[in-house]
Amino acid sequence: MSTPIPVADQMAQRLRERLTPTQLEVIDESYQHEGHAAANGTGLGTHFRIRIAAPAFAALTRVAQHRLVYDALADFMAQRVHAVAIEVH
Repeated sequence: MSTPIPVADQMAQRLRERLTPTQLEVIDESYQHEGHAAANGTGLGTHFRIRIAAPAFAALTRVAQHRLVYDALADFMAQRVHAVAIEVH
């Protein structure tokens, strides 16, 4: 039986495919949100921090940069991810 791929790794792969980042960290911070809205009780897979740099962000406003990230992860946000903090570098 194969081990499921962590959501953070799935999100990182999607961002690599869509935005070709030069720097990328996807950090699962769900454990910090236990007891908060949408926490699933496992301490995994609901709250993330994304640190990213990509040529696609050049000359875009912060809102437009974040929109690119959210658009790339739309299906994650719709199904299982409750919150994403984005740090563009």
